[in-house]
Formats: sequence, C-alpha cells, structure tokens
Amino acid sequence: MALARWRGEGKGVTVWDKSPNNPVSDVDLAVDARLKAVLGAIAPDAGWLSEETADNPARLACRAMWCVDPIDGTRDFIRGRPGWAVSVALVVAGAPVLGVLYAPARDELWVAERGTGATRNGVDLSASKRGSFSGARVPADALPRIDSDLVMVAKPNSIALRIAMVAADEADLVATLRWGFEWDVAAAALIASEAGACVSDAFGAPLVFNTPRAQAFGVIACAPAIHSAVVERLAERAGEIAPRTSA
Repeated sequence: MALARWRGEGKGVTVWDKSPNNPVSDVDLAVDARLKAVLGAIAPDAGWLSEETADNPARLACRAMWCVDPIDGTRDFIRGRPGWAVSVALVVAGAPVLGVLYAPARDELWVAERGTGATRNGVDLSASKRGSFSGARVPADALPRIDSDLVMVAKPNSIALRIAMVAADEADLVATLRWGFEWDVAAAALIASEAGACVSDAFGAPLVFNTPRAQAFGVIACAPAIHSAVVERLAERAGEIAPRTSA
C-alpha cells in the first residue's frame, strides 16, 4: 500500500508537520490503520503502541503489546528515497519476541523471533564481529571531530534500517544520543540482537519496552566486542544531555 503511493501510482501524498521538523503523511496514517486492524485480529488481547495512534495507558496492563511504526523514515518516503520501512514488533513482558521490518522500496524483509535468529529475505544474518572501535563503520551523514576515527557508510533515514545494517554486517555501530520512542527500535533491536549484535540504551543498560513514557535515552547497536568502548566514548555527552537520574 505504501509502496504504491511512494512510486506515485496513487494520488499525491499529503504531508504536514506534527511538530517542528517532524513530518507525517496521510500514508503513515493509512498504513497505521491497516496494521492496527490486521494485527488486532491476530492478537486481540495485545496492547497497542504506535507513532501514529494516540497512546492508551491501558497497554501498560497488557502482558503483550504490538509496537508499530507504520513508516519509519518518513523523510526518505516523502522525498522518493528508498530508506524507509514498516516496523512491527510484538512485545511480551517488556521484551520484543517477534520483529518484522519491511523495506518494500529496497525489497528487503527482515524477520526475527526471540531465540531463533534473524533473517533478511530468508537468509540468516550474522552481525558485525569487529574487535576494534577505531575504524568502525557508522551510517552517518557527518561525524563530530571527536568521532573522526570512525568510518561513515551510507545512511538510510530509517533508524530501524540503520540498526538492521549492524545485524547484516553492513555497519559496525549505530548510536543515538536523544530520547527515542520504543516504536522506532523495537523490531530492529530484536533483529540485531538475534543476529548477534549488542543492543542497549546510550548508557549501556538493556532496553525495556512497554514503559509509561514509551521512551529510552539513546540506542546503541554494535559489534559485541566494541560495546564497552562505545559506551565509554558516549558517556560524557550522554550525561550532559540526560543525567542518569532522569533516565
């Protein structure tokens, strides 16, 4: 449905800002409604958390919850670029147990189930095994001087796809230093961890899902051997933006 609109096969896409520099389109809302109907039929007792649906605190009482971003990477979608994806995770008792990331413009279907590994288009994934932090591949448009020892690789707008790049050994590290929503990373975090990557918040703590705020400060997905070095590199910056007591 989204792919047809992206290709211009449907009517023109209507875009507006939900907040400054935070675009959304009518396609986001249409995909969200379709997913809610389909996934709700699969697991009607599960809670629902989506970027494009008003949050209902009733989800907190649910053992299972669908965690959805109908179009992650909306900027790429509305600009006609392929770096966007539909992200769906099933969270049970605070942890993703099923993650699906579909990037139709790239013809990529990423799937992970807890304890069974992760695949892209049916091929098993094995995450980066890089052992040294310096020279690590990072999907980025630019790097601050302090990180000039890292190597930039092509960056899709979708944070979920960037995390998936670590799962596919196309990047060694993805890290953010901002408050991010659970729907941005739930599916990709499971895909990366099932492929063998290390996934945490910006302080190195495990990610927890179906929380009251539905947010965590930052996300790190990287080769396991460099995780401690990543946390150390980010520690001062993370502490300045979000002191640990508020996280």
